[in-house]
Amino acid sequence: MKSFKSFLAKQLKDYVEYRINTGFAVKTTIFYLKNFDQYVKEKNATWQSFTPSFFIEYRATRNFEARTLNNMIPSIRVFFKFLIRKGKIYENPLQDIPALPNNSIVPFIFSPEEVDHLLCAAYRDLRKTERYFLWDYCAYISIILMARCGLRISEPARLLANHYRPDEKTIYIEKTKFKKDRLIPIPESVASEINNLVNVKNTFLPEKNQNIPYLLTKDEYTKLERDYVARRFKKAVKDIKLEQPRRVIGTTNFLPPTPHSLRHSFAVNTLKRIKEKGRSPQNALPVLAVYMGHSEYKHTTKYLKVLDAVHRRQMLDFSMSKKYEAI
Repeated sequence: MKSFKSFLAKQLKDYVEYRINTGFAVKTTIFYLKNFDQYVKEKNATWQSFTPSFFIEYRATRNFEARTLNNMIPSIRVFFKFLIRKGKIYENPLQDIPALPNNSIVPFIFSPEEVDHLLCAAYRDLRKTERYFLWDYCAYISIILMARCGLRISEPARLLANHYRPDEKTIYIEKTKFKKDRLIPIPESVASEINNLVNVKNTFLPEKNQNIPYLLTKDEYTKLERDYVARRFKKAVKDIKLEQPRRVIGTTNFLPPTPHSLRHSFAVNTLKRIKEKGRSPQNALPVLAVYMGHSEYKHTTKYLKVLDAVHRRQMLDFSMSKKYEAI
C-alpha cells in the first residue's frame, strides 16, 4: 500500500491498520481515504481547517456520483471518530453533513427477443478449435444459466458436476451471495444444453481427467473464470448492436448492458409473462424470491418497479432529445 502524503499520513495509516486488525475489508476505505488525503495535501490543510464547510467544499469538487459520495463521506466520518478516540480532536466536523439525494438507477433490461438474439450470438462466437471450444462452450452455458434461470455471474462458475441432476432437471446452488443454498428446476432447453456440455467434456478432456469436480471448466484442471464469461457476454452484446455506454441524464442513471442485466431481465420478463396471462405478479414474488436466492423479499419487489426494455429506451430517447434541444 502506497503511503499517504498529507500531514494526516500517520493517523490514516494507523486507522487502516486498526481496521485490518479488527477484521474489516479496507480496499474501498483506502480508496476514499487516499482521495481525501490528496485533497488535504493540495489545500495545505491543518487541524484548524477541518470545519463542516471544508468537507462540503471537498465533496463538491469530487467528480463522483451521489451514491459514491454518500459512501465516501461516512467513511471519512468514521476516520474522524477514530481520531476522537485517540484524543486528536474533540468534535467530529462531518457529524451534521447530510447525504446528497441519490440518483435513480434504470437498469438495462433485455426483451425476450433480445435475450434470444444474445444467446444465438454467443453460440455463433464459439471457436471451433480444440484449444478454445470447451472454454467457450462453458462460457456460453454460463450465459444461458444467467439468462434462462436468473443466476448471478458468480454462481455458474461454482457449480460442481454433481450439482446438476439430469434426471430431475435441477441444479443445486450452494452458499451464494447471502450464504444460502437453493435447488431450482431448469427449463428443458437448458437441461439439453448442459447434457450437450457433458458430452463435449467427455470428448475434449483426457479420460483420466473426466472426473474434474466443476461443471463448467476452463480446461482439465481449472474451473471457468467469471471475467472470461463477462468478455464473451460483451462480445455477444456488441455483435447484436446493443453495446452502449452508461448515460446520466439529470438525476437518472441509465445503465449499459452487463452480465447482471440478464438476471434483472429474467425477473422482469417472468413477471411480465405472468401479468400477460392475467395473473398477479405480486402473488408470484415469494416463489421468484426463493428461485433467485434473495435474502429478503424486498429485493424481489423492486422488479415490479423496473421499466421494461421498450419503456426504458423511450424514456432515454426522450431525455436525450430534451438535452439536445437545450443546447
